[in-house]
Amino acid sequence: MVQGNTVSAMGPYKGLKEVRRIVIDCIKNIHPIYHIKELMIKRELAKDPKLKDESWDRFLPHFKKQNVKRPKKVIKKKNEYTPFPPAQTPSKVDLQLESGEYFLKPQEKAIHELEKKKEKQKENTLKRKAEREKAFVPPVEEKVKRKKKKLKTAETES
Repeated sequence: MVQGNTVSAMGPYKGLKEVRRIVIDCIKNIHPIYHIKELMIKRELAKDPKLKDESWDRFLPHFKKQNVKRPKKVIKKKNEYTPFPPAQTPSKVDLQLESGEYFLKPQEKAIHELEKKKEKQKENTLKRKAEREKAFVPPVEEKVKRKKKKLKTAETES
């Protein structure tokens, strides 16, 4: 009988041990059908007089445990309390004023943009060229040391 968080059972001591194991596994989020199948198989095996003294492990099902990976909780560090708000990020206009772009004429701005674009293109072409050339660089080979054979001469024999 189950009522709220309380489970009550009546029966022999061996049966109560089985019920306790099933209830505890239910709390651990293991479905009771696994234990029920095991108990049904044990009941059938108990009827067979030849198997009473043998180990029943080979007949009982072995269920694989599946570990569900849960994301780890990220612990945020508490920053020190400051009554002042963070500094405001500069706007686009502020950045243009600092660099002097704000005061340029539209034609000068267009020329400046083209120059920036061409610089980026040059950098990218150099990177791509270097990547392509990597395929043509031969690998470094280790030099094989050869053993010199000693020639028998008249001096060494005597």
